[in-house]
Amino acid sequence: MTTTHTTPTPRAPGPARHRWAALAVCCLAAMLLGIDNSVLNYAIPSLLRDMHPSGTQILWISDVYGFAMGSLLVVMGNLGDRLGRKRLMLLGAAAFGGASLLTAYAPDPQLLIAGRALLGVAGAMMVPSTLSLLRHAFTDPKERTTAIGISSGIGAASFALGPVVGGLLLDHFWWGSVFLVNVPLMAVVLVAGVLVLPESRNPRPGRLDWPGVPLSIVGVLGAIYAIKTGFRDGAGHAPEWIAAAVGVAALLLFARRQVRVEEPLIDLRLFRNPAFSGAVGANLVMIFASSTLSLAFAMYFQTVRGWSPFTAGLALLPGPLAAAFAAPLATALIPRLGRATVVALGLGMVAVSTAVLGQLSDPGTSYGALLAPLVVNGMGIILIVSVTNDTILASAPKDRTGAAAAVSETAMEMGGSLGIAVLGSVLASVYRDSLVLPAGLPDGVARAARESVGGAVEAGARIPGAAGTALTETARDAFCHSIQVTTLAGAVLIACGAVAARWALRGVPAEIADPEAEPEEGEDLPVPAQR
Repeated sequence: MTTTHTTPTPRAPGPARHRWAALAVCCLAAMLLGIDNSVLNYAIPSLLRDMHPSGTQILWISDVYGFAMGSLLVVMGNLGDRLGRKRLMLLGAAAFGGASLLTAYAPDPQLLIAGRALLGVAGAMMVPSTLSLLRHAFTDPKERTTAIGISSGIGAASFALGPVVGGLLLDHFWWGSVFLVNVPLMAVVLVAGVLVLPESRNPRPGRLDWPGVPLSIVGVLGAIYAIKTGFRDGAGHAPEWIAAAVGVAALLLFARRQVRVEEPLIDLRLFRNPAFSGAVGANLVMIFASSTLSLAFAMYFQTVRGWSPFTAGLALLPGPLAAAFAAPLATALIPRLGRATVVALGLGMVAVSTAVLGQLSDPGTSYGALLAPLVVNGMGIILIVSVTNDTILASAPKDRTGAAAAVSETAMEMGGSLGIAVLGSVLASVYRDSLVLPAGLPDGVARAARESVGGAVEAGARIPGAAGTALTETARDAFCHSIQVTTLAGAVLIACGAVAARWALRGVPAEIADPEAEPEEGEDLPVPAQR
């Protein structure tokens, strides 16, 4: 809707002049956060040689970033609404650069774990602010959808860039270089953000729900810890059950409190809005199934094809790149098909491409045959997240966009962990059930082969002659079969999600107008970028 103004409004000059530059800054920040989420896995072999951490320390080095970020998203989203989204994002960028420097030159595993934890805290400061800043910078509904789609596409592509960036750096430098590269790039985000990002905050935030803060942190942290470690170590360990019980209890108390306090950290009434709940649900289903596909094919390219991590990262890159470049497609399709149909179409594309990729996962399949479904998968994902992220932000009150973005990101964090735990367990279980080991293998070799396809391939390489070749081939065949079964299960789940999303988002208008495009006195006014 176009509104004619007879007098200039306080918000027009800054966002109108700087909104596309603000998008570029937010995209760079999202890209760095995505790369940092996946790049460490490729530095671990070098780190092991230089630092000699224990097995427990390696697990914490890998996981503490996600634990810290996931548990703090809700709190940081609320702080951004109160203190200013631009201010919190820039503080996060400065902290991220400093933590990257500390992590790169950490002299021992303890400081490395601390540095990774600080990176997670800084990331939690930036993620909700990035999306909510775009919500405020772009007041035209079509431009807003395009901007959020582009930012989401860049974020999706950045996860696949981690192996590529990590491989390039580790070929020439030490393991700390994968963190050191963040410092100059975050400096660019910091300087450019000061100049072009519009400030905005809730002018009437009320009191922060301080008792709800620890309940939120403990609940999300306990749930994520239980899911991740339970998948990796098995469900028979007491710490996972204790973490799960504490997490669930804290989340129940948190939810009970949120419906009673006047100023909740999460306004649970948002979920009564079909647009909000349907969009969050579609994201959850997509990330639940897609996270396992990414994990399975990263392993497939390295263990079945025998490619290096760098080459495997390049092989997976066409999907995320297609997502980044196809982001404006959602904006063009929404007026013609409607939001519900575009989200259902995206989920359908992901379901079909997931099933096709699974059925093509044979050792003899050419990479060219995998290229088309990889591209379709990436395009489907971006159709989903472009529309759902825009719908989530546009359907939430404008003074609560940071909290709304945090809810979406927390759901995706937990959905990804849960997807890897559930479908990852299916992947591992089908592999073990399908594995037929050659007779006469030593017990240690047999145990390693049953534990993972990587262990089987490594063991096969050490065994000379036909026995080693037979072990490698049977392990690869069993793993390919497990991919076929798991991706088919994931595809069915996503297809059901497409039907549910089409129903849940029905009636949501193609163009969700900004109800506060012309601010009234006392409304949530963005502060000009120059301030």
